[in-house]
Amino acid sequence: MNLLELRTFLTIIETGNLVRASEQLNVTQSTVTARLKSLEDELGQVLINRQKSGASLTAAGVRLQRYVNTISDLWQQARQETSLSDAFSAVCNIACHPDLWPHLGSKMFDHIRYTHPGIALSVWQGNQSDLTNWLNAGLTDVSLTYWPNANQKQKVFPLLTDELVLVATKKDSPIKFDPGYVFVEAGDEFGQQHASAYADANTARISFGTAQLGLEHLLTNGGSAYLPMRIVEPYVASKKLYFLKEAPRFERNAFLIVNKSAFDKWSWFEECRNAISK
Repeated sequence: MNLLELRTFLTIIETGNLVRASEQLNVTQSTVTARLKSLEDELGQVLINRQKSGASLTAAGVRLQRYVNTISDLWQQARQETSLSDAFSAVCNIACHPDLWPHLGSKMFDHIRYTHPGIALSVWQGNQSDLTNWLNAGLTDVSLTYWPNANQKQKVFPLLTDELVLVATKKDSPIKFDPGYVFVEAGDEFGQQHASAYADANTARISFGTAQLGLEHLLTNGGSAYLPMRIVEPYVASKKLYFLKEAPRFERNAFLIVNKSAFDKWSWFEECRNAISK
């Protein structure tokens, strides 16, 4: 097994057949076929069904794809990091949930950038599943997340508690049955508590997966939504948004997770963690 074979496997999946894969890789179709056969022979499994209509993954191919994607990403990251100038003493790969970037992820990034110029930085934003997978695979070193589950090779630190408040673009908006209400995903616990508190209310027509998208929608189109207090405070102060004070409030805990292999090497990390927790 080699990187060319793995890259060829991924290209066949991306393009949908061996002919287009050969064109994209700028090699002959027989070369693509030979690389795929070599990979299949080594694993003892048929990975791709070749049909006139195109190529499709077998069950074994589906299982392999996840690992090949990780290997490919790790290789790209390794190439990037090994090409860094000797002026850099370390690389810090930060994964951050989009809703934790304002005030927290950006604060960590800026703190390291200004106080530790010898550290190269890379930032990845993704959903909870992405953050977990990247950290477990070693693609990232640090994760700012709402999901506290970690393995034995990781350390978990409580980061903050987000207070989720109902805000609206009109101060007289109804707490229930607001046609402009949008539901913003904030985890399973919030979903359960929200369903209980608003069991007799209409289902929101529009929903968003992050607070940032929900906020942008409100500011552009009007309406109401539950959003983190720390994100909406500047807009409430400028009267672009208003608190609906009679509405129930909810909480969502955030965490900082770091791979122990990185934590043990980074004498500066504890000071950085304290700085962003203030």
